[in-house]
Amino acid sequence: MIVIASHNGAIGIKESLYVLQQGGTAVEAVEAGIRLVEANPDDHTVGYSGYPNLLGEVELDASIMNGRTLESGAVGAMKEYPYAISVARKVMETLPHVMLVGEGAERFAAEMDFEKQDLLTEAAQAIWAKRLQQDMPAHTFKLLQEQTELRDWVGLATDPERAKGTVNFIAQDAHGDIASGVSTSGWAWSYPGRVGDSSIIGAGNYADNRYGAAACTGMGEMAIRGATAHSLIFYMKMGLSLQEAGKRAMDDLDDLGGRFLSMMRIIALDKDGNHAGFSSGEGHTYIVQADDMSTPDEMARTFVPIRSRWENHR
Repeated sequence: MIVIASHNGAIGIKESLYVLQQGGTAVEAVEAGIRLVEANPDDHTVGYSGYPNLLGEVELDASIMNGRTLESGAVGAMKEYPYAISVARKVMETLPHVMLVGEGAERFAAEMDFEKQDLLTEAAQAIWAKRLQQDMPAHTFKLLQEQTELRDWVGLATDPERAKGTVNFIAQDAHGDIASGVSTSGWAWSYPGRVGDSSIIGAGNYADNRYGAAACTGMGEMAIRGATAHSLIFYMKMGLSLQEAGKRAMDDLDDLGGRFLSMMRIIALDKDGNHAGFSSGEGHTYIVQADDMSTPDEMARTFVPIRSRWENHR
């Protein structure tokens, strides 16, 4: 039994492993670990206290995948319900659909008796207001909801660290079943309704017992275009090792054309329980805890460079 997670999953990884040790499934372990991150007010990239979009609204994306059956559930641009990973799991287990977004996701969460919560904390709101008012005229900020050219201000969402953050969990249980989960408050200061790779199976999240699982953090638009999580698994299906598959998936992102390329990180686990992490930035880490470990280990991600570029479209 093993759990791996992005570095901000440290608050939940012990609980995730405990679920496995108590006989729980990989799906249950992934959900348990991510929920603790979603509830952490000090993490402004996931769940409660996440950074908002341009209008000051926190929108959540999440997905979960069962590697045994390849069943999946996801929510996108969901407001007012902090445990997006749990809502995504309910989508997977109760509906014939894979993804619900916006008002539909919120309606479903209410039907499933999830509790509403104001997700925007004073700390996150203050940072949002300060950032927008650095460049935005006072009258524009005051009448933000009425703006008819909001698209012109999406250029504020270019901070590569603050704007893009996510939590990833991958678990393998005592039966060898694998599950993966991803949750995020999305790209800070983004255009309302933006959905990233965290909700999209095959882009930011993929699990298949036959080969392994992968989950992404970074500029979700890149993972969507590259089908990155699925690509890594597909490369293992073609016979590449976990390390080779991860490097190939990252290289695919470096080959992307277009005007906007930024940071990408991946964690991955193969069917035999081998784990790895990859990053287009140096010095980044992920965490791992196996059944025989009392505390998680922090592991270096393999550095695979991606040429960043960003067109100034304001």
